[in-house]
Amino acid sequence: MDKYEKVFELAKRRGFLWNSFELYGGSRGFYDYGPLGSTLKRRIEQIWREFYVIQEGHMEIECPTIGIEDVFVASGHVGGFSDPLCECKKCGEAFRADHLVENVMDAAGTLSAEQLTEVIKEKGITCPECGGELNDAYEFNLMFKTTIGPGTGRQGYLRPETAQGMFVDFQRLSRFYRDKLPFGAVQIGKSYRNEIAPRQGVIRLREFTQAECELFVDPRNKKHSNFERFAEKELVLYSQAAQQTGEPIRMTVREAVETGVIAHEVLGYNIALTNEFLTKVGIEPAKLRFRQHLKDEMAHYAIDCWDAEIETDRFGWVEIVGIADRTDYDLKAHARVSKTDLYVYVEYDEPKMVTRFVVKPNMGKLGPLFKGKAKAVADALKQLSEEELSKDQITVTVDGEELSVSSDVVDFAEETVKVSGENVIPHVIEPSYGIDRIFYGTMEHAFDEENVAKKAAESGLKGAEEAEGAEKTEGAEKAEKAEKGPEATKDETEGEGEEETRLVMHFSSSVAPVQVAVLPLLTRKELADPAKEIVAKLREKNLLVNYDDSGTIGRRYRRNDEIGTPYSVTVDYDTLQDGTVTIRDRDSMRQIRAPISGIENVLYELIYRGRNFESAGKPFNF
Repeated sequence: MDKYEKVFELAKRRGFLWNSFELYGGSRGFYDYGPLGSTLKRRIEQIWREFYVIQEGHMEIECPTIGIEDVFVASGHVGGFSDPLCECKKCGEAFRADHLVENVMDAAGTLSAEQLTEVIKEKGITCPECGGELNDAYEFNLMFKTTIGPGTGRQGYLRPETAQGMFVDFQRLSRFYRDKLPFGAVQIGKSYRNEIAPRQGVIRLREFTQAECELFVDPRNKKHSNFERFAEKELVLYSQAAQQTGEPIRMTVREAVETGVIAHEVLGYNIALTNEFLTKVGIEPAKLRFRQHLKDEMAHYAIDCWDAEIETDRFGWVEIVGIADRTDYDLKAHARVSKTDLYVYVEYDEPKMVTRFVVKPNMGKLGPLFKGKAKAVADALKQLSEEELSKDQITVTVDGEELSVSSDVVDFAEETVKVSGENVIPHVIEPSYGIDRIFYGTMEHAFDEENVAKKAAESGLKGAEEAEGAEKTEGAEKAEKAEKGPEATKDETEGEGEEETRLVMHFSSSVAPVQVAVLPLLTRKELADPAKEIVAKLREKNLLVNYDDSGTIGRRYRRNDEIGTPYSVTVDYDTLQDGTVTIRDRDSMRQIRAPISGIENVLYELIYRGRNFESAGKPFNF
């Protein structure tokens, strides 16, 4: 069993992830987030909001998950959002054709369906499931199609990304930000892609969560006002040049921008911001790199594009974030299809005298001649050159129809005018986060199997008691034995041998779905009452708390280790005598005694303020 299987086994058993529609046999590409998984995911999303909405000041919007066809015609998804599909003639199973050939050739993702078919036939590639012959590859559009309204309705699609809503709302956003560049908008929500063969858990889903930022910047100035924040931050960059040698390089953001490895400051800043976010939510820095798109895979409209990739046990390096400079492609595409200008008017510091070619259609003459098409004809005339306008009979194309226009309905000339500003179509810098992939990466990187005896020795614990959580004082131990009889501690002491292994999720306190477990030593009222009072105090501090009184204390420690609870608070009989409790640290398994009074502040500081554990109380087992 590899780590992927171990993580998923734990995830299903402890309520992080479940197969969707399991009652009816399930369906690939869909997962339910259980109680702990949903909480972990929401905490990752909330930290993302803290980064982009609170710190960066990019306000969040929410758009429909269903879009009308025009939106996706403009974005290019209707015409070009597809993967090469190949089906088995024998069993009917479908596969990504580029995935079938990636083991026999490089850059399989750049080949057309026809080229992939040729490779499959030349290399004798057969169905991975049954060994049968494969049909020719063809392009399969990944969007889910629907109709809006009754009957035939209006053609619509489930959105394949959240970005388009922010482009469609550009005019509104620009006014909201008082037409001042740069400005940004963010959105977190569901996107949908009808993946051909999703076989990688939550790494490839048909319904998934994206967190995207669209940062609109002046194309003439791509410096970042806060660049110094990350200028000296060293990143692991797998640049185009580095991919030729196969070895990533370490470089500061400043060096990368100054040498042209990263295109400009705004892109460099956002790559570094991505690095900051991913490490905060629990991605291991040693398993994180930024890979630059190669020239043959970079979108034709992009200036530069980088993927944040994490190393996984089964799938190798997996993309979880894309950071791209998309230029003005998206706004121009929507302007063209919607026939609406999308720009920001940028004022000059000082007015300028500018000589420009001006076209002045005579609407008084065009109106009677062309009726409802007069404005479209006038707009088309404004796009023509002086040479074209000088002809006796001028030809323009409106809605695919060629129209002849007499030269006497339009005037043109060069004139010098005083100009206070100009219309600028912003460029778009887009960090796009796959939340489900980040979720899985956080879980795999947090997952560990530890030898308890070895860990206890590393942490300097006294004796072997911690092997099953027997942290009790002598008086507490006697009280429990008296309560339960001579077999009371059997479960706690069994398995204390050197080979005992504990499963532990080393979640960051900032994302752990349970931050504190409160554990009364026994289920007696005199211990349960103060434990529940502690729970109430912690919840008033907005901490995520789990009250657990089922089973031995050792088993409860193990349960909370498995779900990544950073701290456990045990209420025992000494609590009734001196008003103190035991606080246990998940990672080191060390324990301290601390007063109940103010314990909510102590745990808040441990979780959110980085307080040193040993400073929070009196050492108990080390």
